Amino acid sequence: MTELHTTPRTRRPRPAIVTLTDAAAERVRALTEAGGHKALRVGLKNAGCAGQEYTFAFADQIGPLDEVVTDKGATIVVDPKSILFLIGSEIDYETTKLASKFVFRNPNQTDACGCGESVTIIPAKAFEID
Repeated sequence: MTELHTTPRTRRPRPAIVTLTDAAAERVRALTEAGGHKALRVGLKNAGCAGQEYTFAFADQIGPLDEVVTDKGATIVVDPKSILFLIGSEIDYETTKLASKFVFRNPNQTDACGCGESVTIIPAKAFEID
């Protein structure tokens, strides 16, 4: 019998689940540093009239299945249940006369409620593997 030999293959880098604009990165850094937190956790929960809402919380613990994204010096932790829904998203931070808030530009979002508090998101489609 012949032996099967494999050669180690260098893996290509994975793209980040989410990216941050300069304004969002600055705000995430300010919030986490002021509170002494490791990162800002983002995710989704079932809620609202459109079905889902984006969530934010400070992350002092990073779980083994959490996706950690560092962009422009800011660290975001993505909840493992939310990864497929957030792939390709850009997080921005906007300030207007009436509000300051994080804004998601999510290619997987298909709808939003009238008040803008909840969204409908479909999971990202599987990518073909080379």
